[in-house]
Amino acid sequence: MQENQEIMLNDQYWSERYQSNQTRWDIGQVALALKQYFDQLIDKNIAILIPGCGNAHEAAYLLQQGFTNVTLIDISEILVKTLQEKFTNYIEKGFCRVIHQDFFTHSNRYDLIIEQTFFCAIDPTLRTSYAIKMNELLKPNGKLVGLLFDCDFVGGPPFGGSKEVYEAFFKPYFRFKIFEKCTNSITPRAGNELFINLQSLKN
Repeated sequence: MQENQEIMLNDQYWSERYQSNQTRWDIGQVALALKQYFDQLIDKNIAILIPGCGNAHEAAYLLQQGFTNVTLIDISEILVKTLQEKFTNYIEKGFCRVIHQDFFTHSNRYDLIIEQTFFCAIDPTLRTSYAIKMNELLKPNGKLVGLLFDCDFVGGPPFGGSKEVYEAFFKPYFRFKIFEKCTNSITPRAGNELFINLQSLKN
């Protein structure tokens, strides 16, 4: 099982998924919970990272709303090239960066990191490393905000879990501002998502 999961993390695996349109985790639009969170943000110049960005519906919404410092990372080179074309105008203005990279090798500092189906796509053995890396990439008091699946799956990805399981990974590095059932999920995911707003404990 471990060997198969490692294969799932590479460029080839994810590029093949996008080429064959096997993206059942993609809801085709920005999630309502994230849209509502974005809508209450006042400073549109904050540094935002979306790792494992996929088709980047969240980024499209942020840029349309006037945010000026959005960075996208994905391990699929084919997807990144598509996004670089899609966001050409924003990239040329310096409002957006789209990077082909393994998240765990990325380095920079952000005010806000958005989680949307990235945590569920990585090998579950990397979840502690995920929490450590997220904290590392955030500025002091920076936030990790997004959605996590609150259910189990057969095989994967996606890989599921529960609030109780997830909390153990994040507790050493984050203050839990919100870590609860999402109340405005899309219908197919109703009752099966958690909304998180975690603030870095880094001083």
